[in-house]
Amino acid sequence: MGRTDRADPAQAAYAKQPTGQRRVREESGSRAGKKPKKYDISCTQNRELSWLKFNERVLEEATDDTVPLLERLKFVEIFTSNLDEFFMVRVGSLFDMDRVRPKKRENKSLMTPKEQLAAIFDTVRTLYKKRDKIFARLERRLSAEGIARRSFDSLDKRAKKELESQFRSQILPVLSPLIIDLNNPFPSNLMSKGLWMAALLKYKPKYRKKYKRKYQQEFTLGLIPLPASLRRCWPIPGAQPGGRIEYVLLEDILGGFIGEIFPTVIDFTAFAITRNADISPGDEEVALGRKYREKILDKMKDALTSRWVLPPVRLEIQSTRDAPIAPRLAEHLELPKKQIYTTPMPLTLDYVYGLEGALSEEQRAKLCYAPWNPVTRQERFGEGSLMEAVRGRDVLLSYPYDDFGIFLELVHEAVHGPDVTSLQITVYRVGTGHVKLMNYMILAAEHGKEVTVLLELRARFDEQNNMEWVDSLREAGCHILYGFPDYKVHAKLCLIRSQRNGVTSYITYVGTGNFNAKTARLYSDLALLTADDAIGKDAELFFQNMENSVDPTSDLLGSYAYFLVAPMGFKQRMMELIHGEREKAEQGKGARILLKMNSLTDRELIDALVDAGQAGVRIDMIIRGICCLVPEIPGKTENIHVRSIVGRFLEHARVFVFGDGEDADIYISSADWMTRNTENRVEVACPIFDADIRRRIMDMLSVQLADNHKARCLGADGVFHKCHKAEELLDAQEHFMSEARRAATSVKPRSD
Repeated sequence: MGRTDRADPAQAAYAKQPTGQRRVREESGSRAGKKPKKYDISCTQNRELSWLKFNERVLEEATDDTVPLLERLKFVEIFTSNLDEFFMVRVGSLFDMDRVRPKKRENKSLMTPKEQLAAIFDTVRTLYKKRDKIFARLERRLSAEGIARRSFDSLDKRAKKELESQFRSQILPVLSPLIIDLNNPFPSNLMSKGLWMAALLKYKPKYRKKYKRKYQQEFTLGLIPLPASLRRCWPIPGAQPGGRIEYVLLEDILGGFIGEIFPTVIDFTAFAITRNADISPGDEEVALGRKYREKILDKMKDALTSRWVLPPVRLEIQSTRDAPIAPRLAEHLELPKKQIYTTPMPLTLDYVYGLEGALSEEQRAKLCYAPWNPVTRQERFGEGSLMEAVRGRDVLLSYPYDDFGIFLELVHEAVHGPDVTSLQITVYRVGTGHVKLMNYMILAAEHGKEVTVLLELRARFDEQNNMEWVDSLREAGCHILYGFPDYKVHAKLCLIRSQRNGVTSYITYVGTGNFNAKTARLYSDLALLTADDAIGKDAELFFQNMENSVDPTSDLLGSYAYFLVAPMGFKQRMMELIHGEREKAEQGKGARILLKMNSLTDRELIDALVDAGQAGVRIDMIIRGICCLVPEIPGKTENIHVRSIVGRFLEHARVFVFGDGEDADIYISSADWMTRNTENRVEVACPIFDADIRRRIMDMLSVQLADNHKARCLGADGVFHKCHKAEELLDAQEHFMSEARRAATSVKPRSD
């Protein structure tokens, strides 16, 4: 990875100091009349640069020879789409911040927005080069295995002739070419990451004055949007020997026939822009109070419309050289050179997922992961009542090793259960994986049950999907909540309430991930199903608070018996538990903290962990993505150890353990230790009481701490390195798949 500190000579000099010897610096940009707060940044690193290191770790999976070849190509696509979202969200936000508070320094590296942007652009340029090399290697190896992307120029005359026929009959009729001139200005609403072809054209305007002048040669642009209605991959005509699959991409076909579309083409290329996608509604919502619930739909519609016209933050050009057309595009888009990236690769790689469908069974077995079939309801519970099974004992579901269908069948049973009086659920992302679940909520309402759906409309990039369910839910009689003006509701709760013999009983689902059947096959998450009355009453109080409170920080909120709910109680209790372990260490007692999450950025929690580690607490963290705390620095964080696991499934669970043995406090949660989660979202953490589930969670964490294949350990240099390898490799995810399948086949299904 290239250096990331070229933005500012002072920052560069600071970064060259040994990590453990960096000075304490003051945060500038503080408000008038307040003394600047001092931060020790000797054991912390910038959030954005930490994320880029994580995404580089994702890219490294594409170099792992133990990963099937086509799956490795998918990791290149994941890296690329991750980077797209990073530019849309994080880079876009930094540009916004630079306009509003340009001197504001973030509290982990004390860099200004402009310094962060310069460091990002520098680092990303190096990552592009690394990605391009890996992609080229993978394509060569895939070609040797019978899957080849061909350039148009490499095709023989017969193939070109047949493609020309397809171009004229299927492609050309749906194209909308545009020549930029005085009557047709450069379009201002190019879709973010939409693919376009651009051609540099030669034309000769005629000047008429008192006398004739010779034609003067000038240039203009021709643009063609790639229609979404056309497929991206086009098989090369003619049977390929030995089942070989060869294809050409749509943009390459357009490049081959660009002269049929525009006259006098000098240069042409595919390009894409990335726009700022930070469309969070503004602060004026605070004044709306309860009217917020009526106006949020209109505000989100307006915000989604604005996404088309927010400023571009990146221009990508597909070329093997410095394209002459690049300066023209940059001029129209008003982008400086540092935000322009040239790559020989296709600009989007989502087409790679469709290649698997064209493979033979033999090719699929060699080039793809073996299919994974999660443990089903029948294998775990037989055909008996799921609600009765949960009433008998707490259940832990571990996705994707357990089937999300288990939860769906529980909800289906509740929909038709004569004793069930109400269902309440929080929904953050409504995608295709929600269809069955949302239909169950509609059916329950139609059956006369009280149904409450807390629908978070501001789930980034799922806003439109979420809004499309509002009318259907409302028409069925569901009660819809939208959360709060300044706080996204990110908690993952479902409460089933029953009335049995005059007594109210509860079944509560508390999860670490979204209610989504699709991601439950790809993300590693945990979910507790419990009939514990105290947990059920906490969940009941949660939904009451969500409905009745204008502000989740209001003093009117009731106190929870066991739930830790952000933004009020979660962070405070985490701090107390960290301090408790520190006090044990100071007293010479054994003290330990074990954490698993996606990201760690909250400065207060970081400082508390550093203090606890210095007091002698052993701290182990499994953090998939951003980690702003730098571990294993002598004299600073030598008792803190961090590892990241990137594998077939996306590690997404959040688990917090304080202490050892039977007295340990164990929580699962929807919240990462990021300021946005701890202070600006509504999150829930739930304690685990069942002894068997506690042992199972600890066993799972122990396996992940022993992973020496997919895990990478974060060093004192802030970079992930391969962990120490034993004689045998341990892949935690492979271990859990084997363990789940053994358990499913060895346990006799229940029939009661």
